[in-house]
Amino acid sequence: MTDVLSKPQAESAGGFNWPLLALAIGAFSIGVTEFTPMGLLPIIAHGVDVSIPTAGMLITAYAVGVMAGAPIMTLALSRLRKRTALILLMGIFTIGNIFAAIAPGYGFLLVARLITSMNHGAFFGLGVIVAGSLVRPEKRVQAVSTMFMGLTIANVGGVPAATWLGQQIGWRAAFGVTALLGLITIASLVRALPAGERGEKPDLLRELGVLARPAVLRAMGTTVMGAGAMFTLYTYVAPTLTSLTHASGGFVTLSLVLIGIGFTIGNLLGGRLADWSLDGSAKVFMGLMALIMLALPFAMATHLGAAVGLLLWGVATFAIVPAVQARVMAAAADAPALASSINIGAFNLGNALGAAIGGGVLSLGLGYAAVPIAGGILAAVGFGLVFIGGRNRPAENCACEA
Repeated sequence: MTDVLSKPQAESAGGFNWPLLALAIGAFSIGVTEFTPMGLLPIIAHGVDVSIPTAGMLITAYAVGVMAGAPIMTLALSRLRKRTALILLMGIFTIGNIFAAIAPGYGFLLVARLITSMNHGAFFGLGVIVAGSLVRPEKRVQAVSTMFMGLTIANVGGVPAATWLGQQIGWRAAFGVTALLGLITIASLVRALPAGERGEKPDLLRELGVLARPAVLRAMGTTVMGAGAMFTLYTYVAPTLTSLTHASGGFVTLSLVLIGIGFTIGNLLGGRLADWSLDGSAKVFMGLMALIMLALPFAMATHLGAAVGLLLWGVATFAIVPAVQARVMAAAADAPALASSINIGAFNLGNALGAAIGGGVLSLGLGYAAVPIAGGILAAVGFGLVFIGGRNRPAENCACEA
């Protein structure tokens, strides 16, 4: 894609890439709205008078909305200028969070989360394409990583801050502040991105044919298992800490900060190792995540063990992201925009699967110690999919351009 910004424009202003910063702000905002409910799940459940497993369906609903919305919104907005499409997507994000903040009950809140989620996959899918167009070809992967850094920073600072705010003055305030982040993102996109040219009508049958390739399906299956393992625990991390570690609200917030730091380290480490080998990186970190999750019920018996265990879990969890994303993009290089957005949907299918499995474990009365174990089993399945999968093209062949 070359319709968003010329290279001289993108790298002007003293070498600082303002359009890329605007995309990172969008990623930060989406990260806050996606992950904040995990730390506030008990408070939200009490506020709308439902059980914690039922409240966990808010995470599942968001994930399902991302999965469904990714291809629908990407195709629906394909004829628009990329800046216009990204601004409209953040408008949906803002409206959804406003509805969540004023939700009178659980049903309304569930619908609000579905509305919010419809922007997620398409924003990241289009954002990856735009980010790749903002820099010289040899810097495309770095540009995409910079955009996704907004997501990891959200987990370091944004999510703990929103969680603390929700604990102090109520969960509605957390959604209200997130809606404000949406407005800030819209202003940044309007300011930083030029209009660009209108998009072309996609060849839907050809692109769907690309996505049906066995190698693409195997790669997306690995994405689903990795995300499923993550969200089996992450969805219920607050009540799990309360149950196993007897954690206070302050320690839950600290744990979310540690997880976010782990995500950031993992994103950087995983990107470096993926340059060595996509399959090798996925095997190493998927296997490591499985082992850590199986050990977490024992580690979380103490505050120190919980802190160290969750930090390492965060590293392993996000270190798989560069590899699984690159594996899908490499296998579906003929349909980059749709593949990119649908793989975000695959992440969220895993999110929904993990949240549902974690809720199922609790509903069966197996207790919070069984939650990370269930996630570890999913990670082991993901390791198996990588092991039996065919060879993929190198990461650098997944150039993010239309």
